[in-house]
Amino acid sequence: MTEQALPRIIDTHTLAKQPPKDHWLIIFVGDEPAHAAGHIPGSVCLDYGWLNRQQPPAAGLLPDLESLADLLGSLGITPDTHVIAYDASGNGRASRLLWTLDCIGHPHWSLLSGGLMAWQADDYPLETGLVPWSSAPPYPVPAAPTPALARRSDVMASIDMPEVMVLDARSPMEYAGADVRAARGGHVPGALNLEWTQNFDADNATRLLPAETLMAMYQDLGLTPDQEIITHCQTHHRSALTYVVLRHLGFARVRGYDGSWSEWGNDPDCPVTAGTEP
Repeated sequence: MTEQALPRIIDTHTLAKQPPKDHWLIIFVGDEPAHAAGHIPGSVCLDYGWLNRQQPPAAGLLPDLESLADLLGSLGITPDTHVIAYDASGNGRASRLLWTLDCIGHPHWSLLSGGLMAWQADDYPLETGLVPWSSAPPYPVPAAPTPALARRSDVMASIDMPEVMVLDARSPMEYAGADVRAARGGHVPGALNLEWTQNFDADNATRLLPAETLMAMYQDLGLTPDQEIITHCQTHHRSALTYVVLRHLGFARVRGYDGSWSEWGNDPDCPVTAGTEP
């Protein structure tokens, strides 16, 4: 498979009406009890914890590449596999998986808009029990992560680079410094704020808003597809959805900061600004 077989975002009707394909792998990112209670037929379960490396105070770092190679191979993912990801809580977890695939240069992936909630709302069938993984050899990861990964040094450098924008996907209270979840509250100087939940309609089974609505929202924020964007939240969970949405909208230079506020807010050498303005 040499080209994108499905768009970055697919809806439940598109997934339901197509027969399963050998090169597809549908992955529920969540815990096994939730998966066993009811999941999209044929989908396997990946515990979200496997996608995060803990290095306190940073709580959501990208795992080392050797571990990722083993994990993806154990799931049955090869360079030709098209991964369709979903979860049951707004698709932040599913998006973290897709960002991880971008970090190792795997191009074939899609996000199911609305995830499990949308599938259930549309009365499509569920399957119970656990689906075994189909093991494959370790995935051939690159020697270093792709530019999809941003590190603390990249965020630091962006402060003096007007062509690089930091996009904070946390709540306005976290951004302003009123809700403190690290040693310090506030935000990266110059960072813009758009809470991740603004990407979807909570009253419509958390389905993503139409592309034209999303694009207008980001343009109103001052972002354009020619810019480089670095997304973050507390642990690059919520901001992973923002990352995927921007990729969906055609932003070619998007990066995810895995350390996010759990690293930045706890590092006294990293500058912090409080209040509602960048």
